[in-house]
Amino acid sequence: MNEGHLRHLASPEWARQIEEELVPWLESLGDLGDDLLEVGPGPGLTTELLRRHFARVTAVELDEDLATALADRLDGTNVEVIHADATDTGLPTDSFSAVTCLTMLHHVPTPELQDRLLVEAHRVLRPGGLLIGIDSVETEALRAAHVDDIFVPIDPATFGGRLEAAGFGDVTIDLVGHRAKFTAKKPVPSSGS
Repeated sequence: MNEGHLRHLASPEWARQIEEELVPWLESLGDLGDDLLEVGPGPGLTTELLRRHFARVTAVELDEDLATALADRLDGTNVEVIHADATDTGLPTDSFSAVTCLTMLHHVPTPELQDRLLVEAHRVLRPGGLLIGIDSVETEALRAAHVDDIFVPIDPATFGGRLEAAGFGDVTIDLVGHRAKFTAKKPVPSSGS
C-alpha cells in the first residue's frame, strides 16, 4: 500500500466512514455468529469496529509490520492477529461463523490470487457461514489514488460467478457508488450427502 493510502486507512475520516456505512449494513445481515475471520485488516480500524460486534475476531494480515503493530495494539482483547497469506491461512476448516474482506481485495495482485483467497475463505467458514465484503470497482479517481500501489478492482458483473466458482451460494452484490457490497453463503450439506 502506498503511504498516502495507508494514512487514509488510519485516519479519523476513514473510521467515521466505516462506522456510518459498515455498522448499519452488518446489523442488517442478522446474526453472524460469534467467531469472525477478518482478511486484510491493514492498520486495523475495521478490526476495532468488528471486535465490538463479535465475541472473537481473528485478523489475518500479510504485511508483517502491520500485523505486528495491530497485534501489539489489541493484545489482551478478543482479537487474535495472525501474520499469514490469506490465500493459505493454515487455519482449520469449518472454523468461522463469518469472514470479512473489507476494501482489501483490490490490493491482491491478480484475479487468480483473489480467487484463491475466496476459496480459502470458503474452506475456513462453517457450513451456513457468510462471507461479507466491500470492495472497490474501477474508477479513474481510485486508480489515481493507488499510484505506486496494487489496484486490481473487482468487476461486479463477473464477481458473482467467481464467488460461485469458489463454492459459495446465495450470492448478493450491490453496487453503491464506487464500491460493491457482497455477501455469499457457504452451503450447508444436505443430510443425504
